[in-house]
Amino acid sequence: MPRSRHQLCQVTLLGNLVAKPEIRYQANPVLAVTELTLATTHRWQDKQQQTKEWTSYHQIKVVGNAVEEAIAQANKGDLLLVSGYLATNSINRSEIVHATTVEHFAKGFTPNINQVICSAELVSNVELVTSERGQPFAHFDVAIAHQAYSEQKQQLIDHNITRTVQVWGHIASQLHQQASLGANLVIEGRLTYANDAEKTQQITAKSVHVLLK
Repeated sequence: MPRSRHQLCQVTLLGNLVAKPEIRYQANPVLAVTELTLATTHRWQDKQQQTKEWTSYHQIKVVGNAVEEAIAQANKGDLLLVSGYLATNSINRSEIVHATTVEHFAKGFTPNINQVICSAELVSNVELVTSERGQPFAHFDVAIAHQAYSEQKQQLIDHNITRTVQVWGHIASQLHQQASLGANLVIEGRLTYANDAEKTQQITAKSVHVLLK
């Protein structure tokens, strides 16, 4: 378990609504609540300069004023700008993004945003492999402990989560050599999902900083 109780866990997404959200209301206190799916598309060029793309589907929970201010008039295909943090749904144990702020835009075509920045503790060995094309690839698990205010419970809530991080290229090789269990990391990357029944959240990192203890 990480020593720090105040690690950073920040997610920013700009993508399209997969379906019109359904809004429900809870009592004591009265709050609007919705869970929605947001699609973001990552595009890149392969070695043959062919454009490739991959779409990720993010499960997002929104509570409180943001629901009525930004979600109530939103429809399928509209753009949402979401800022929030990684969390685990306490009811069905699914891995979600809990939104803290949301901005709604009409339908449109724009490059999507999918960004995760977090500090974390390395809690598994860095497993290094080489792809069929000779590219180094590493994956490892990190633990993140952070606090966030819950409008539903009207208090600060501790979030202790574990996520798998994957990284390619020279960063993968460096981490394998330099990072040991318990290392403090700062990670910047994209939020992605494993191809399993649970659609397990992962972080595909573009930079990983190993900090002194």
